[in-house]
Amino acid sequence: MTILQEGGKPIGLASDHAGFPIKEYIISILKEEGISYIDFGTYSTESVDYPDFAHKLGSAIDNNECDFGIAVCGSGNGINMTLNKHKSVRSALCWNPEIAKLARLHNDANILTLPGRMITEKEAFEMLQVFFNTSFEGGRHQARIDKIPC
Repeated sequence: MTILQEGGKPIGLASDHAGFPIKEYIISILKEEGISYIDFGTYSTESVDYPDFAHKLGSAIDNNECDFGIAVCGSGNGINMTLNKHKSVRSALCWNPEIAKLARLHNDANILTLPGRMITEKEAFEMLQVFFNTSFEGGRHQARIDKIPC
């Protein structure tokens, strides 16, 4: 399996305590594939607030430090909502490979958000593979994306 790294910039990672175990699993995959990443935390299963880490990742996308990211919290909802407050972020909460594919294909998502308490490592792996190996389709979808920023 290969995760293609688009653009050459590191992939940004963020999680809260509930997402930490899946994030650690993802880090092991990235290391195995030789893909560079920046881990914005958290660094343990000790209870933390997901916005603290989501904003670090969102700022890295806004500042062009990272083109893509992966975020994980318990349900995926909180960290996803926070990330999408950032102007350059199009974070998609995904729970299966088909959703991950459509998030890239139709929405040009740049952050894959996962519900850490709801998925297995195998499911996370499948979504990573699909997300990072699917390109944005463009066309009619670009006009829709252009309408997102306020």
